Amino acid sequence: MKKPVLVIMAAGMGSRYGGLKQIDPIDEQGHIIVDFSIFDAKRAGFEKVVFIIKRQDEADFRAAIGNRMEKIIDVAYAYQELENLPDGYQVPDGRVKPWGTAHAILSAADVIDGPFAVINADDYYGVEAFQKIYDYLSNHEDGETYSYAMVGYRLENTVTENGHVARGVCTVDGAGYLSGIQERTRIEKRENKIMFSEDDGASWEELAPDTVVSMNMWGFTHSILPEMQKRFSAFLDEGLKNNPLKCEYFLPSVVSALLTEKKAKAAVLTSADKWYGVTYKEDKPMVMAAIRHLKETGVYPQNLWEGTK
Repeated sequence: MKKPVLVIMAAGMGSRYGGLKQIDPIDEQGHIIVDFSIFDAKRAGFEKVVFIIKRQDEADFRAAIGNRMEKIIDVAYAYQELENLPDGYQVPDGRVKPWGTAHAILSAADVIDGPFAVINADDYYGVEAFQKIYDYLSNHEDGETYSYAMVGYRLENTVTENGHVARGVCTVDGAGYLSGIQERTRIEKRENKIMFSEDDGASWEELAPDTVVSMNMWGFTHSILPEMQKRFSAFLDEGLKNNPLKCEYFLPSVVSALLTEKKAKAAVLTSADKWYGVTYKEDKPMVMAAIRHLKETGVYPQNLWEGTK
């Protein structure tokens, strides 16, 4: 059985943040959020990381993180590009938005040859999550159904005070497996409640604070890649007709389809850790304070990579 690799999605535009948020330092030593993810992944057992980036960001990304990581862990790159479409499809005029998380993973298919975990570059997941996902991938293979996993978080631990976020809202069965996931693209705090809107704020529905949500931390066997590929054309047929400039091929949507078809099972590995992220510039001071506290309490050394070979 091949060792799991870590795939980090870092090609997001960062439009709400106002810059390339993936490489913005969040401590006094100049570390960025992905430093902490790789530190946690390495001590969990991961030995290789695949960065999915935009080709035009490569020089900045290598300077900020890639060149340093190559001295610590095996590094590969993949490039999410708008033009990476099946034969017969073209990028609509005016489209600048990436095609979504499932498309990002497809962009890395050539450098993934076994089980892999997926995370976002700009989210802090916590120590426990990496250990759980690594252990799962190291001990499970596909059987009669595909054997996947996701780390689930309490919704109240994953929202920001500074705007709205997108989360995969999960339904978990009595055996601890994912039975459904619904991508909610606008969740925010309103009147001391957590609510979501599907119509640009015209109406709102409440979500319970302990709702299990996905933060795009998934564990997959290689089988997910051909499944994504063969479903991509159907997504484009509908998306290009109805929302050509903004439609996105979401990773949870592919998983949800496989669950519905009884082709896959996804274990939900729960984490009580609090999420930290820089969706908006206003989030940064809170993230910096949280990282400072984690260092003071011994979760991380002051200088992550000092003395690391």
